[in-house]
Formats: sequence, C-alpha cells, structure tokens
Amino acid sequence: MGEFAGSGYRVPPHLVHRYDGQVIHLPPLLYQATKLLAELESAGARKPRDGQAAMARVAAQLSQATGRAFTAEHIAYLIDKKLAPLGIARYSDGSPPDIPTANSFLALRFRKAVLSERATWFISGLFAWLFQPLVLMAVVATVMVGEVWVFMSQNVGGAVATTMAKPNSVLIVVLLTLASAAFHECGHAAACRYSKVKPGVMGCGIYLVWPAFYTDVTNSYRLGRAGRLRCDLGGVYFNGIFICGLILLYLQTGSPVILAAILFTNLEMAQQLLPTLRFDGYYIVSDLVGIPDLFKYIGPILRRAVLRKPADARLDALKKWPQIVVTAWVLTVLPAIAVQLGIVVTRLPQWTGAAWQSTSGLAGGALSGGNPVLGVLSALVQILLLLLPLFGVVLILWQLTSALVRFLFRRYVAQEKRERMGAWFGARRRVWFVLGLALCACLVGVLSWALTPKPDHSPSVATRPWTPPAEGQASPSPSPRDPRPSEPARDQDTGAAQERNGADTAPPPPGPSAPAQQGTDAGGPAQEEPAASGPSSAPGGGAGDDTPHARPSSPGPREDEGEREPKPRPSERRCTTILDLPLGPLLCR
Repeated sequence: MGEFAGSGYRVPPHLVHRYDGQVIHLPPLLYQATKLLAELESAGARKPRDGQAAMARVAAQLSQATGRAFTAEHIAYLIDKKLAPLGIARYSDGSPPDIPTANSFLALRFRKAVLSERATWFISGLFAWLFQPLVLMAVVATVMVGEVWVFMSQNVGGAVATTMAKPNSVLIVVLLTLASAAFHECGHAAACRYSKVKPGVMGCGIYLVWPAFYTDVTNSYRLGRAGRLRCDLGGVYFNGIFICGLILLYLQTGSPVILAAILFTNLEMAQQLLPTLRFDGYYIVSDLVGIPDLFKYIGPILRRAVLRKPADARLDALKKWPQIVVTAWVLTVLPAIAVQLGIVVTRLPQWTGAAWQSTSGLAGGALSGGNPVLGVLSALVQILLLLLPLFGVVLILWQLTSALVRFLFRRYVAQEKRERMGAWFGARRRVWFVLGLALCACLVGVLSWALTPKPDHSPSVATRPWTPPAEGQASPSPSPRDPRPSEPARDQDTGAAQERNGADTAPPPPGPSAPAQQGTDAGGPAQEEPAASGPSSAPGGGAGDDTPHARPSSPGPREDEGEREPKPRPSERRCTTILDLPLGPLLCR
C-alpha cells in the first residue's frame, strides 16, 4: 500500500495489506524486502529448489535499493523472524506460518459480508457526486436550516410520546432508523469512491451486543489526511441527507412518527461523533493525528503521566503534537469511560428492575391491542432494545475482568505454570462453559426474583365501633397524619399516662377554647389527641391507638361510617422508571 501519508510518526511507516484484510505497519527495510518477495513470487519463482537462489536474488536487489550489504542468510533471518510471524510470508523452508489475528479492543465481531466489492462499487458511484464542494455546502446548509425549524417550532417530545404508545408506529420508527444506518454506510463507500480508492464489502456484524452495519474502507489508508477525514465524515453527512428526506416527508404527511424518526436519527449522529468507543468520532481523531490505533497508547501514557515512569519507546516514535493530542485523548476519554462505567455498574440493579417491569408490562399488553400481530412484534422489538444494553454492560464487565485476570497471570505466574493451567482449563473448556451458563442462569433468576415488585403486606387497621361521648357534642374524627420527627413532644408525662390508661378510659373532652391534649408514645413521635371520641372513619381513630392524629382547623361534615381508603399523597406516587439518567428519571410512568 505504500507509505502512510500524513502519519504522526517521526519515521513514516509503510503499509502492507494482508490477504485477509489486515493492514500491517512495517519499517522501510522490511517493507522493501516484502515488496521484493512479492515481485519474485508474482514472477513464478515459488518452487522449493529455487529457494536459495531466490533469497540470493532478493538480497542483491535489497542491497542495491538500500546501499547496505545483504546476503541470503540475512534474507532468511528476516523471513523467519520478522515476516513469517506476521503472516506476510512463508518460512524460509516453505512451511506455512500461523496467521496472527488482531484482537482490537471493542472491535466489531462476527462480521458477515452482505454486498460484494462490485455491488459496493456500483452503489457508491450513485452517490459520489454528493461530495462535490458546491453540492456539499448546499446540503449542509439545508440540513442546518431544517434542523433549526424542526426543533424550534415542532413538538418533538409529544411526537415521541405519541409514537411509543402505538405498536405500528414503533415498528415504523425502528425500520426508518435501520434505513438511516444503512444509508450511513453508503456515505463511507461514496466518500472512498470520490477519493479515487476502491471501497470494500458492505455487511453487518455485532458491536458488543448491538447489531451494526459496516463498510470496509481499508483502502482509505492510501489517502492523505484530508481523504481519510472525508471517508470518516461521509456517514454522518449522509445521515444529514436522510434527515432532509424525512423533513420533506413530514411536510407532506404531518405524521408524528416522522418527527420521532428525525429525533432518533439525530441521536444516531451524535453517537457516531463520540470519540470514546470505535465510532466515527474515534476514527476522526485517529486520522487527524495520523495514528491508526489509539487504544494501544493508553498503557504507555498512563505509565508516563500517572506513574511518572520513563517514556515508552512507542511514545518516542511519535511526533510532538500527536503525543500531545493522544495524551489529551487518553486523559480525557479514559476517566469519562470510567465514570460512565461506574454509573452503569451502580445503577445496574435499578435499570434491571425497570427493564424487568417494562418487559413484563410489554409482554402482558402485547395481545391486548386491536392488532395482536403488530402488538407482539412491537413488544418484541421494545423488549430487545431494553435487554440489549444490559447484556452489553455484562459483556463489557466480563471483558474487563478477563483482561485483568490475564494481566495478573502474566505478571505474577510463571510461564510453565501458566502453560499447565492453560492446558488444564482447555481440556475442560466445555465443562466450564456449561458451569458458566448455569451460574448466569442462577444469577438472572435470583435477580429477577429480587427485583419483582412484591404486594403490600401491611396490615389494615380495623375501625373502632362508635361509642357516644361522655359529654359534649360529637365531632368528626380527624384524618390521620404521618408523624413528623421534627415536632418534639411537649408533654411526655401526660402522653405516658394516656398510653397506660387509654385502653380503659377515654380522655376528658376539653372546653370550647381548651387546646387538645398532646402526648407521645414511649420513645415515639409527638401526637395530638382528638377533642372527643366520635364515629371514627379513619383507620386507628380510637383511644389507646398508637396512630398520631391532628385536629382539623375547621371540621366539615361527618363522613360515612365505616372504613375508607386514605388518599395517597403526591409524594407517595409510585414511578416505574423507563429511562434513568444520573440526574434523575427521564421517562417514568
């Protein structure tokens, strides 16, 4: 592929595109040797008997190209020790090497190509003209005007609430969001073709646990910094074009479903621009500084900036300003990821309970609508969207724990012991897999049981039968009130006497202007006794009852006799959280 243009390294590396799609950085000497070996192989010198002569020929050509003296033994050493372990060439004796695969942190897994390179080339040709400078500026201006009009003059929140209440509307929004994601990938491919490089296949895979589309734009490494940034931003640019189409559709229909789709497409664009995980924002920062993999510099930068250790050789290989940018990225993004992960871990039980309750409600109401088929499909989609983030959090925690265990093993366990333990665990891999599944099932069952809302078992207080007062006029029993811990007891002796004798003797009614007697339970909060015993309609309204009472300022007409349900206070309103944030619930019902 040639030299890495616009790189952030002091010595620009050269790139080799391996047959499986992996791009490998090589120093100039190894790149020149690989290039000569590829030319020799294409010439047909692949027979074993020509091995020594072929290496001698490569040595002569390499000496002429570099001005240094090389022999066939030097070429054999480079092949066996440098190139073959990378999977670039066979060993000098002709044996095939073990092809190493990159295990990138938070990379896309389980890729499956859907469109071939030929189909991708055709599709990208349909949209490449959208990157013409005048067309691009006109489209960006149109997107900005449309976004301002939508969010300043339309009720987007009400449209989302209306859409989420209808199963068919939910399915339409999901389909439009998937179409926007697919069109996003067309933007990457079209940017490659406009930049005069060939895009690869288009397909789908799994990112953590979320389904995702992808486009192979490996050939963008042949471009300079501006071309790579164009390929990175092409997807978000096409999301903006998709929003323009949705706005035109909304002007024709006025449907709130289109407004909800516009909001979710904007959220998709904002997510893609995040520089934390391997979204478009991460690749924008990477291509801006000319360093392909930023995550591998987390360890060296932390050791230098936090532990104050000498700089790693990998950092010394970078230019000055890329070092500053990468250090700022690590020291900014890593704490942000740690804080987000901490919030997620601490609120995981609460989110799991909310997801469980919402899932139960969706599953119970799937068949209650007018169209059971759409109801079931909508419920399944919403349940999937509720459960996937939880599985993603568990998977991230599993990956971090596994990485920590591997690091501790490499640091504190001898090599021979690690090999023995690896062989022992490898022989029982299926057993450990089954035990892990059983443990996960048990944890899910226990968590589900613990988070399932239980019925209220608080005993109901029976109504005391009415007895006529000893003297005076009957008055209605006041409504109960919760005790306030901030009200001190003003007459504890009187309250204690009432507690001892309240079961047999009712307190004498005060005069018209006398205040109500007050007392406390033993060690309890202050309470006020009613003026006279009467037909109590509130629970616990009798003498000797431990429930505190308060005299109403202006007694109204007497309620119907018998037990009545107390009205719930606004502070007791139960809220089932649907979407929670660190600052409080965003959606609840």
